[in-house]
Amino acid sequence: MGKAEKLHPLVDSEVPNLLEQIFPYSLPPLIRFDSPVIEYIDGEPVEFDFSSVKDRELLITDTTFRDGQQARPPYTVDQMVRIFDLLSRLGGPNGVIRQTEFFLYTKNDRETLDRCRALGHKYPECTGWIRAVKGDFRLVQEAGLKETGMLTSCSDYHIFHKSKFRSRKECMDKYCEVVDAAFEAGVRPRCHLEDLTRADIDGFVLPFVDRLMEMSRQVPARQSVKIRLCDTMGFGISYPGAELPRSIPKLIYKLNRECGVPSDRLEWHGHNDFHKVHVNAATAWLYGCDAVNTTIFGFGERTGNPPLEGAIFEYIALKGGLSTSLGAGLCGIDTMAITELANYMRSIGLPIPDNYPFAGRAFNTTSAGIHAGGLRQDERIYNVFDTERLLGLPPRIAITDKSGADGVAHWLNELFGLKGDERISKIKVHKLARWVMDQYEQEGRLTAISDQELEAKAKEFYPDYWQKYKS
Repeated sequence: MGKAEKLHPLVDSEVPNLLEQIFPYSLPPLIRFDSPVIEYIDGEPVEFDFSSVKDRELLITDTTFRDGQQARPPYTVDQMVRIFDLLSRLGGPNGVIRQTEFFLYTKNDRETLDRCRALGHKYPECTGWIRAVKGDFRLVQEAGLKETGMLTSCSDYHIFHKSKFRSRKECMDKYCEVVDAAFEAGVRPRCHLEDLTRADIDGFVLPFVDRLMEMSRQVPARQSVKIRLCDTMGFGISYPGAELPRSIPKLIYKLNRECGVPSDRLEWHGHNDFHKVHVNAATAWLYGCDAVNTTIFGFGERTGNPPLEGAIFEYIALKGGLSTSLGAGLCGIDTMAITELANYMRSIGLPIPDNYPFAGRAFNTTSAGIHAGGLRQDERIYNVFDTERLLGLPPRIAITDKSGADGVAHWLNELFGLKGDERISKIKVHKLARWVMDQYEQEGRLTAISDQELEAKAKEFYPDYWQKYKS
């Protein structure tokens, strides 16, 4: 039986409450928490207080030049240098995008690394990626890197079936030999726990991490091992109460509280096989993992990685709640660089779907007449935030048979750049609206009408406006 019904009296008002403390429009919607969450670990209740997110230094790391190249033809050196430069601008002077990683195996890899560092950016810091092979540290040393990722696969699928180890102990000993080699080389190792969400957590992962923490106590703090939690097959789950090894909250709790890995040495790396890649990364942030590993527009192995631009807006939503002023709320991030990255990636052949959030050509474009009417009255009604201010992309209307006079009026006002009282009302657009409907009713058209077609008709039907605003 449910609880007894509770009456909810109407709170009447003649003034709208637009909840601007959550939806400031100058920022993405802010994420606020009003109570802690109770999770159960080994049968014991554990309280997670998300208010700590405000105090922790949440970070974004990037693997566009490593995992991101495993889903497309390799970037050229010039392309990677350009992307690196834009990543630095996007992350801003506070280093919200703190690190990116490079392969070190080919001449092009090493040339790219040198040219990116020659730009002189403090952030993102350049790090490497190698196999768990002692000989590969020669490449790290020659490159002069302070940190490198190394593959330490941890599920029995990988230990026995891929790497052909005879036992878990042999596997652990081998990995720890390579970690020792990193310490001897003066390099901080970042152990990538591949296939973690399909591993025996109590039987292998926790004993391995315990050993890594003990080894770290023998070296300077700057070399202490970092742990990357790799959800290689996208099996991770954010739901409270889910079992290990798939539970993200429990994985982080075990490593953080039981193995003693500090939050600033934990990093989440996910994949999108089950459409959970972004929410899983955000969950890792909330439960005590300070860094999430991303790629530009989510391009990566198979289904891809957490999208970097999604992490950027999630970061602003979590951290920006401290202030709703634009400068403070953005935490030094230059969101305009997302649009520049999208335009550049399209120019070198990277396909970005038109409806892809924040970067698609039509992500804030509507073709519904009722939506267009809302946009005409107040663009906040159907626009997620001030996309023109943050991304340089005003909300747009795609003109179809569903657009109506409202849609045509909105399109015309955007074409001529009209604001406030100057805007053309839907009453004055009947000629163009009628021409649009004739394309569908009389000509049998099925596709949206292009901007070029509409501009030609606008010049014909509204010569005075065209002369004043477009000549």
